[in-house]
Amino acid sequence: MQNQQSITLTPAAAERVLGFMQQETDSIGLRLGVKKTGCNGYAYVINITSESSEEDNVFENRGVKIFVDGESIEYLAGTEIDFVKQGLNESFQFRNPKVKGECGCGESFSI
Repeated sequence: MQNQQSITLTPAAAERVLGFMQQETDSIGLRLGVKKTGCNGYAYVINITSESSEEDNVFENRGVKIFVDGESIEYLAGTEIDFVKQGLNESFQFRNPKVKGECGCGESFSI
């Protein structure tokens, strides 16, 4: 059972992140955050990171360390990250229990 405050990865997402991390020799994990943007308020920011901060919340799931800054955690707690391939398209998808609405293009969300 998932901790409601944690950030988790599906097996497909973990595999994809670990593949990216192998390409970045100084990587230490995945950085997840949010930024104000888009037509609905917030957008996810996801990157491979080589550094951490004292303000980071750190989760470990499926062999990946996930770093979330102190401001973003209130918007992201409980989120599951998936990696989906549909035809030629592939993307990370977020199952965030805090989301109240998403824009039609899927680029932003509201809390």
